[in-house]
Amino acid sequence: MRGVLPMHTLAIVILNWNGRDMMRRFLPTVLARSGGEGVAVYVADNGSTDGSLDMLAREFPTVRTIALPCNYGFAEGYNRALAQVQARYFVLLNSDVEPAAGWLAPLLRFMADNPRVAACQPKVLAHARPTHFEYAGAAGGYVDRLGYPFCRGRVFDCIEADRGQYDEPLPVHWATGAALMVRAHAWRQVGGFDPRFFAHMEEIDFCWRLRLAGHAVWCVPQSVVYHVGGATLPQGNPRKTYLNFRNNLAMLHKCLPTARLRGVVRARWWLDRLAALQFALKGDWGGAK
Repeated sequence: MRGVLPMHTLAIVILNWNGRDMMRRFLPTVLARSGGEGVAVYVADNGSTDGSLDMLAREFPTVRTIALPCNYGFAEGYNRALAQVQARYFVLLNSDVEPAAGWLAPLLRFMADNPRVAACQPKVLAHARPTHFEYAGAAGGYVDRLGYPFCRGRVFDCIEADRGQYDEPLPVHWATGAALMVRAHAWRQVGGFDPRFFAHMEEIDFCWRLRLAGHAVWCVPQSVVYHVGGATLPQGNPRKTYLNFRNNLAMLHKCLPTARLRGVVRARWWLDRLAALQFALKGDWGGAK
């Protein structure tokens, strides 16, 4: 860690693993558009081997760094990093996110005005196609009756154009981990992310546990960010497929009441095998396995 650990109003924490070039590309905009009294930017490095920390020391000396000894994954990496940060609010921000000008003010104002809200997200648009929503979060997430997550602006692989149809702030089931603002005391109350998830679905599980603890989760679309997406594990990667299916089932076992869980698990036994067959018919044997 460089420097002292003061108490911030807001700490933006970017978890990095071998993302030196991505940070070179996006950190300047994050720093330029996230200024203000009491705001600090941290990079928590998950044991990178690409010289990320050396690059940060040379090119971004105002950015505070947290050096983790190995790759703990998204979930435990953030748990360990945020344990070392003192702030009233955390913003978990992916390294491949470009925030729009003025993105922080609507989130901070909303959280100040709504003390029951423990976490919120901005509107997430695609960096490569800014007229459309981005897959990971869009305009706030939900979980259907069989446990499958979806978003306003994205259902499965169908991505909508942003025509202002989701510009009203409203409560959601989950907020994206790509750009997640959370009250520090709520983060600690529910124990942060489940480290067993490693990556994928951890923010859905986290938001679900926040809601079970009596908190609210919202989307605040007056704040906008642009997300590249798939920077670590692209769509179609068998490891990503495995983590998504495994973590989704683990989350349902943790968060659903027993009476509902039995029926959902029975349906998912068949549906997940149907998904495996679909992967196989496409020739994606890694995904099927």
